[in-house]
Amino acid sequence: MYTQRIPTQCSGLFSSRVLPPSVSRSLVGRSIAPQTLRPACRRSTLKTYAVLEKLEKKSGKRDLPTKGLDYKPKDSDNAVQTDILKKLAYVVGADAHAVSDRQAYQGVAFSVRERLIERFNKTQEHWRQKDPKFIYYLSAEFLMGRSLLNTVMNLGLEEEYGQAVKQLGYSLEELVDAEQNAALGNGGLGRLAACFLDSIATLDLPGWGYGIRYKYGMFRQGLDKGFQKEMPDIWLQNGNPWEIARPNISYRVGFYGTVDNFKWTPEEEVIAACYDNPIPGYGTNTVGNLRLWESKPVNEFKLDEFNEGHYVEAVDEKRKAEDISSVLYPNDATEYGKELRLKQQFFFVSASIQDVMARYKETGHKNWKDFPSKACFQMNDTHPTIAVAELMRLLIDQEGLDWEEAWSITTQTLAFTNHTVMPEALEKWPVKVMGKLLPRHMEIIDKIDSIWKDSLKEKVLAQVEKEGKKPKAGAAKPKAVAAEATKTAEKAETADKATEAEEEEEEEDPVTKALNKYGIICENPWAKGVKLVNMAYLAVVGSKAVNGVAYIHSEIIKETIFKDFYDLTPEKFQNKTNGVTPRRWLAYCNPELASLITETLGSDKWITEAYLLEGLRKHADDKKFQAKWKDVKLAKKEKLAGKIKEITGIEVPTKALYDIQIKRIHEYKRQHLNMFSVISRCLDIKKMSKEQKKEVVPRVVVFGGKAASAYYMAKKMIKLITAVGAVVNNDPDVGDLLKVVFLPDYNVSLAEFIIPGAELSQHISTAGTEASGTSNMKFQMNGCLIIGTMDGANVEIAEETGKENLFVFGVDAEDVPRLREERKDFKDYDPRWVTVMKAITDGTFGDAEYFQDLVDNVNDMTKSNDWFLVANDFASYMEAQKEVDQVYANQDEWTRRSILYTAGSGKFSSDRTIYEYAKDIWDVKPVPVPSS
Repeated sequence: MYTQRIPTQCSGLFSSRVLPPSVSRSLVGRSIAPQTLRPACRRSTLKTYAVLEKLEKKSGKRDLPTKGLDYKPKDSDNAVQTDILKKLAYVVGADAHAVSDRQAYQGVAFSVRERLIERFNKTQEHWRQKDPKFIYYLSAEFLMGRSLLNTVMNLGLEEEYGQAVKQLGYSLEELVDAEQNAALGNGGLGRLAACFLDSIATLDLPGWGYGIRYKYGMFRQGLDKGFQKEMPDIWLQNGNPWEIARPNISYRVGFYGTVDNFKWTPEEEVIAACYDNPIPGYGTNTVGNLRLWESKPVNEFKLDEFNEGHYVEAVDEKRKAEDISSVLYPNDATEYGKELRLKQQFFFVSASIQDVMARYKETGHKNWKDFPSKACFQMNDTHPTIAVAELMRLLIDQEGLDWEEAWSITTQTLAFTNHTVMPEALEKWPVKVMGKLLPRHMEIIDKIDSIWKDSLKEKVLAQVEKEGKKPKAGAAKPKAVAAEATKTAEKAETADKATEAEEEEEEEDPVTKALNKYGIICENPWAKGVKLVNMAYLAVVGSKAVNGVAYIHSEIIKETIFKDFYDLTPEKFQNKTNGVTPRRWLAYCNPELASLITETLGSDKWITEAYLLEGLRKHADDKKFQAKWKDVKLAKKEKLAGKIKEITGIEVPTKALYDIQIKRIHEYKRQHLNMFSVISRCLDIKKMSKEQKKEVVPRVVVFGGKAASAYYMAKKMIKLITAVGAVVNNDPDVGDLLKVVFLPDYNVSLAEFIIPGAELSQHISTAGTEASGTSNMKFQMNGCLIIGTMDGANVEIAEETGKENLFVFGVDAEDVPRLREERKDFKDYDPRWVTVMKAITDGTFGDAEYFQDLVDNVNDMTKSNDWFLVANDFASYMEAQKEVDQVYANQDEWTRRSILYTAGSGKFSSDRTIYEYAKDIWDVKPVPVPSS
């Protein structure tokens, strides 16, 4: 990225270099002598949120700096350079007199795109000929990040493109900065899905991802006086050179309507429009695919309504359709919001399954019994689990199969990944909502539930009799609810009240009560008489395999949320510990460290054979190697410090411990526990003498992450972070001994800056609440030490790195239920805790009233319950932080541990995870694409 200052003679919002008349030519003019294209003046291509807002207000649009550009190749033998210039002229349509960095990026991107599509087409044709079994990865999120560098590197084109753009006066790095992040996800779920697609292609596995082409992402996060501000993330405003629109491929998806004799007549329909996003594997000719769906209206515009002056009605169908693919996770606090979320899920699932079934028939297959040998759908969390009912509907209603055949195919084709251990996080839809929006699917779910419970009746009856309980005569017949679900909300409510007494009587029967434990349709424990569809239970019953995403997580779900199902079918449950791609998350985001690793190991094979990183262990105590390792880390810290200054204006010292917590803001992730520690540290520093301050290990504490728009407490946590930062960063008594930074709009590209420069990362969720985590793996790969609980993948990271090299604290998962019960009687508050709570409520950091309920939530058990045991873990956490300071003071020991972290990260490559999925669940084999 350019860092030169703007000459004082430059004027205008964006200054461009205009070539003199003797040099400048039209796009089709005479050839000219080679030029060295250096900008006369430039601004940084990355701007803070505040600067962008000013630009938008001033000019009404956002653009990047420009320069004059000669369209004659500087090297007539350089085909890549020639192609880039052609793309600038004839695809981008750039003015040779003023080419912005964004246009230059687009020219390079369209050039790379051609080579990518060429391999993509060859891959798809090869797979069509071989007709292998495919894996189809269904996910509501795919957090892909920027594509230019990843594509160039995976395709092995870095040398020729790097040389070509350099001769044109650019670098790949600055062009990468001109690309916007694809706003297709929010957190770990989406980043995991992106890593999986990279590994599927790298391992030559026939596989596609399926999701939604969100127009505005989740939201673009800004800060307004320290409060989170949500704005649309308009990431498609300049187009997306990496996608391929497929106007010839579309499907109708229906909602609402009526069911008559098992025939569904939707009241509302939308068109699922198709966009392909090729995914290149590394070191292979294979290019996979991410197919995304955009919702469009069947009737774009009603001219008759418009002509009659009904302007809103004229475009109402268009608005409703486009709502579906507008925003990731729309706020579901309203009834419309709830329906919209379910609409989103069904929309992309239905389009995806219809697409796979159409492709199955197009390849000449006629017997649906063979479908499981050609397709496997992996449902990533509960968002796509309506696939169970939709595949059944399509097989029965569209293809004419009977129930038993359809069920056999469904349960051999679907697999389910669970990403939570908290029962309250399992997605449950009110029967009334499901029945109203998807009446035929509610019928199917009701029948699945009835048949499922009927199949367990004898087993449950025997168990009840064994326990000495007496079943009621004629009991245990599951009660159908689909009919009442398809009525209007008012009639359904009346029916619920009319049968309330009967249901209460049924609940008293021990057989019925035992069967209800397995029910896909269950009663809402917080609203008597309200029926819910448990989507996770539907997925467990309708899938051939169920997996957790870390060893401890997989064990917990077998003992808690899915215990009854595990007892019935233990063979169905597996563990598949998550992983991340070492390409993006080490080789590309930290090239300096990657070069050192390659130099030390004598090969770059570790990029695809991550277990080779084990070879670094024997160098961990080598002082010369440690010195090189430290130099790399310092360089990445300096880059991160520059990025922090650029985004926030805050100057942070590089001779400080860089302490990072970048996660979705949530109470169970406990950013407030981190902040309480920061406040305690600040108060301690202020009491110190000058001599005592000399012994303090300086820290830069960095936070990043978004709070869901309707998550009140998470938003308060962000405000607390910014409020404390505003005080600490301007306190002369504290100085450079402590800095607190919140980086707004955390995304993949920002993570690629933060993670290489991090020295300590915080993974401090309450034990037993984090399924796995993937950011901990990215930090580990880059030699960043971890402070954390024995939760999620931290447990396995400790096994690979050595638990003694982590800073472990907190209660154990098995003690959490008991401690929650006892929390109201907890009185053993650490004195530092009391001091911190008082500082917040006294207004030391601003609005004491605003922060009062955040404090009460963890401190006053007459008003709340401290569900995530922040107070219980505080003292232990503070001791772990003390150990962090002690070890960091010994830089040789800190560096030794850092090396061991990277050396132990091989297990957490997504290549390993995908290999296990393919072997144990999908039964999908590699089909490499030949070079010819």
